Parts: sequence; C-alpha cells; structure tokens
Amino acid sequence: MLLTLVVTGLGAGLGACLPPLVRRYSTAREPTRPVAAATGAVAFGLLAVSLDADPALPALLGVAALGTVLAFVDLACLRLPDPLVLAMLTVAVGGLTGAAALTGAGADLRRAAAAGIACLAGYVVLALLPGSRLGFGDVKLGGVLGVPLGWLGWDTVLSGVLLPHLLNGPVALVLLASGRISRETVLPFGPALLAGALLAVTLTA
Repeated sequence: MLLTLVVTGLGAGLGACLPPLVRRYSTAREPTRPVAAATGAVAFGLLAVSLDADPALPALLGVAALGTVLAFVDLACLRLPDPLVLAMLTVAVGGLTGAAALTGAGADLRRAAAAGIACLAGYVVLALLPGSRLGFGDVKLGGVLGVPLGWLGWDTVLSGVLLPHLLNGPVALVLLASGRISRETVLPFGPALLAGALLAVTLTA
C-alpha cells in the first residue's frame, strides 16, 4: 500500500511537470497541470497496484511517463515525435535489461524482444492495408509498447494489441453520432495504444 501511494504521488508530481514538454512538441494548447497530474497519478498508480515490487516496475513507469507526453501531443496535433518514441524504447530496453540482470530473467527479456519485433511487424502489415488510417508513428509506438508487454507474457501482448481497437472504436462512434467528426476525420490512435497497453498490464499482470 505504501509503495502504491508513493508511486501514485510521484506520478502526480511528474505529470504536473509535463505540460512544458508537451508544448515543445506541439503548437496546440498543452493540457492543464491538474489534468496532466491526474493522468500521471492514474497511470503510475495502476502500474504500482499491478506490479507491486516487480523489478520491472521502474522501466514501466518510465514508459508510462513518456507515454503520457506522447498521448497529449498526439491528441493536440496528430503527431508521435520520433525522439520521444526512441526515448521510450531506450527506457524500456535499458530498464528491462537491468531487471533481467538483477533477477536472472533472461527468458523474459528474450520474450520482450520477440514481442516488440512481432508487434512492429504486425502493425506494419496493418498500416499497409488498403484504407488503413494507421500512421507509421502509431506503428513505431506499437512496436515499442510490445517490449514491456512481452516482458509480462504473451497474454499481456495479445491484450495490448486488441484493447486499443476496442477502446478507439466506441469513441469514434460516439464522436460520429454527435456530429463532432465526419467519416473522413483522422483520429489520433496513440492514446488508444497507450491506454490499451496500460489496461492490458492492469488486467493480466
């Protein structure tokens, strides 16, 4: 319980510091500090509850922090900046490599690498399908998220691949029904990828 409270507070504090970083990558209005703080607290809190003292927790918290920035940037301007995605990959690989060294979980690290490659390949195929609205920023983010999901197991990977579509579909239908978007409107998919990955960890870890 204490760990969860500490990590949740850390997420809130870190989230409150993120709007200037969002502004750096987006010319649109950045989120307010309370919204960013609440988002960070929820993401960090869910990971702490799900993973507890797992050695992989620091790596996933780093991924969540960068993912929060990416989600806000994508919502603002339909971009997933390569430097942030690369930083997420670096944090995931470095953190999980350290966790594997501490615990001897070499098999988990190899599965994480295989899952990242599999997710990247799968999203490339989806992006190339006729009529696909999946951007290559989404493809790269999906591949990176496959790494921490793979560390936790193939069930988590499968959930992390399916849940973004289950989350994004109803949102698009509601926006269409309310007239706020048309069928030609391109919606950001990065937030759904990130929320789906977080939910997958919460449900399967």
